[in-house]
Amino acid sequence: MEKYICITCGTQYPASSHPPEECVICEEERQYVPPAGQQWTTLEKMQQSGTYSNHFVEEQKGLKSVTTSPEFGIGQTVYIVEEQGFRLLWDCMVYIDDQTITLLNEEGGLDAIALSHPHYYTTQVEWAEAFNCPIYIHEDDQEWVQQSSDRIIYWSGESLELSEGLTLYRLGGHFDGGSVLHWVKSDGEAVLLTGDIIQVAADRQWVSFMYSYPNMIPLPAETVRNIALKLKPLKFSELYNAFHREVSGQADIAVQRSAERYAAALEGRLF
Repeated sequence: MEKYICITCGTQYPASSHPPEECVICEEERQYVPPAGQQWTTLEKMQQSGTYSNHFVEEQKGLKSVTTSPEFGIGQTVYIVEEQGFRLLWDCMVYIDDQTITLLNEEGGLDAIALSHPHYYTTQVEWAEAFNCPIYIHEDDQEWVQQSSDRIIYWSGESLELSEGLTLYRLGGHFDGGSVLHWVKSDGEAVLLTGDIIQVAADRQWVSFMYSYPNMIPLPAETVRNIALKLKPLKFSELYNAFHREVSGQADIAVQRSAERYAAALEGRLF
């Protein structure tokens, strides 16, 4: 019995004697099945291949990014956020090995894992078991969880304070339970980590929003306005997405003006 992992999106499935007939995440219109068809691997095969490793970059005090090389699945960047001794893994990635576990334990381990949306659930149970910590997922996305676990806490409502300075906000959009992390540092400055609930544009001055990124399906204008409205009370000077892009300086203003531009484009007022 093996826990098969979709090579395209990185979703891990419960132990079985053969691969699933399909990946329910890839079959849905926010993802895709590649032309060559669905392919599968396991975490054990990845570890034994000697091909993969995780790389850590200190982005600023209290914030480290983690990426897997070579890129696997969606290729997301995840983050370790530390505030007043509380260490949070924001979003999750497929690859985890002894070296990663040892390095993080030397730094203080993990106190919790929080997820922005289902595309990054992947091997979250393995990560939680390795660090003996809970996983926080918004209840609106519970149907997309492929591996049940007592470590998963399904939170509800529009916000959840995980620890002092670290609060989850449900924005919806890309997924019904799509969430972001608002990190207020001890010096009063704040950062928003968004997964791909909000994406950073090429110029790093604007952001955007989508229902499906690979299939280029936009969100309705009203949905994007609601996202901006939910964020309007929050102040944050920086924003990090899931693909190592950052808006640095007045990121909260960038989100508001970007939401207005997005709505204007859909409504035919931009051009």
